[in-house]
Amino acid sequence: MAELRAARIESRGLYWLAALFSIFSNLLVLTGPLYMLLVYDRVLSSRSVETLIALTLLVAFLFAMMGLLDGARARLLSRIGARFQERLDRRVYEAALRQSSDAKPGGETALQDLEAIRAVLGSAVPGALADLPWVPVFLAGLALFHPALGLLALSGGAALVALAAIGQALGRGRLAQGYASAFAARQQADQIRAEAGVVRAMGMGPATFRRWQHARRDALEALTGATDATSALTALSRALRLFLQSAMLGLGAWLVLHEALSPGAMIAGSVLMGRALAPVELLIGNWPLLSRARRGWQALARLLEAQPELPRRTTLPRPAAKLEVQQASVVPPGESLAALRMVTFSLAPGQACGVIGPSGAGKSTLARTLTNAWPCAGGAIRLDGATLDQYDPEELGRLIGYLPQRVELFEGTIAENIARLAERPDDAQVVAAARRADAHEMILKMPAGYDTRVSPHGGRLSGGQIQRIGLARALYGDPVLLVLDEPNSNLDNEGSRALNAAIRALREAGASVLIMAHRPAAIQECDLLLMLDHGQRVAFGPRDEVLRRVVQNHDQIRSANAGAGGIR
Repeated sequence: MAELRAARIESRGLYWLAALFSIFSNLLVLTGPLYMLLVYDRVLSSRSVETLIALTLLVAFLFAMMGLLDGARARLLSRIGARFQERLDRRVYEAALRQSSDAKPGGETALQDLEAIRAVLGSAVPGALADLPWVPVFLAGLALFHPALGLLALSGGAALVALAAIGQALGRGRLAQGYASAFAARQQADQIRAEAGVVRAMGMGPATFRRWQHARRDALEALTGATDATSALTALSRALRLFLQSAMLGLGAWLVLHEALSPGAMIAGSVLMGRALAPVELLIGNWPLLSRARRGWQALARLLEAQPELPRRTTLPRPAAKLEVQQASVVPPGESLAALRMVTFSLAPGQACGVIGPSGAGKSTLARTLTNAWPCAGGAIRLDGATLDQYDPEELGRLIGYLPQRVELFEGTIAENIARLAERPDDAQVVAAARRADAHEMILKMPAGYDTRVSPHGGRLSGGQIQRIGLARALYGDPVLLVLDEPNSNLDNEGSRALNAAIRALREAGASVLIMAHRPAAIQECDLLLMLDHGQRVAFGPRDEVLRRVVQNHDQIRSANAGAGGIR
């Protein structure tokens, strides 16, 4: 909450300037009622054409000034909203990214929440709020004409406020439910589009449509109900305000007939009544926008509190490829049980370690932890003596190359993807990384070479091509540590040979490599082997020694099972 308030307070000067414009604009609102009062009570009775012309010219000038002030205030408010969003864009983006990587709710709609707040700050709503303090002034002006007029205006304003409170109570729950259901439906649609090939190949189209339609129907029902309530409220408040203006005119006429009010005051009172209640009606009409911004403010406050801004870290020199994992225990985000327990091993520069074990042993968890995507719940991981959290995240990303089990590309060119979406990619390093991944020739055969655009899910690229581009991305920038999770799952023999050659070259350059593998071909270049089972280290040491122990243990278990079968 404090960060949001600080960002809002940064525009304090603009708020005061907008308030100053509001003061003069509301004073100029009195131009219309005073003009009518003078015309009816002075000009008509004196039959002075000169007075009418002078008053009209003065009123035209004053209304022009009011228009300029209102336009300037609107421009100020739009810039206040843009400034607020620009101030928090990076902070909210990074917090949402960390929240999503931790598998915690709250990060999915953070940018939409920020946009909703900007929309309110840049709309006419702040202007209406600035006009609200003038409502009592206008009501007092009506009471000066006659107390009955002030009482009617006061009761009408109270009725409008009551309508707003009733509308909020009726629409709040439905609107929140509708937004939640709409978000769920949008998530389903995104997932279905991402897996469109599987959906079509397995004939799942009708089933996925029914699931999406069910979520969509829930959202439509809730949002339609909320919209109906809001629309009815807006229509009723508008009708009430128009009726109050007519009632004000009727009451004024009754007072004129009883010689308690002048005809000019009757007309002026009706106009003043409409201006007094205009801010209230505007706020009621924008109630859904206000409600969405209020929910966004609360959600962003929770997000920024849960993901505090990372402190600035001292820039460390480029480390040697010396990795130490010390009693590391890891609990995956959103879970309560540790996926890694007290794992310890180390790598010296130029060493390559294969990580093996059955499915669910913790290999991918270790890979994510080594890249600092998941934090250690206990123990520590050090790179050249410094724990991973001592490095700036952006700098650490350049030091560690990572190839996940499932490679996804980003919207852009192949060169941009290899360069990790750098604003100014180093073309020489892009080509060098592609060559090391044996992807250079493959990329040149594409329609536009390195400038070929790809979609987030690869488009027409095969799984092997995507994996080679992902490997080139991991190799970009000469990382000191390379973490490969099932790197040859989609590679052919040629790709596997290129992978081994890349690992060999990295080792010769002094880098360290970790390979999470199921296939023996992936660990050919490894001199060390780490075996995990149920999140614990079973064996670690030279590759051939560990493999020999694994085979011996397997033979012993098979013999024991065979003996048990014979006894039975």
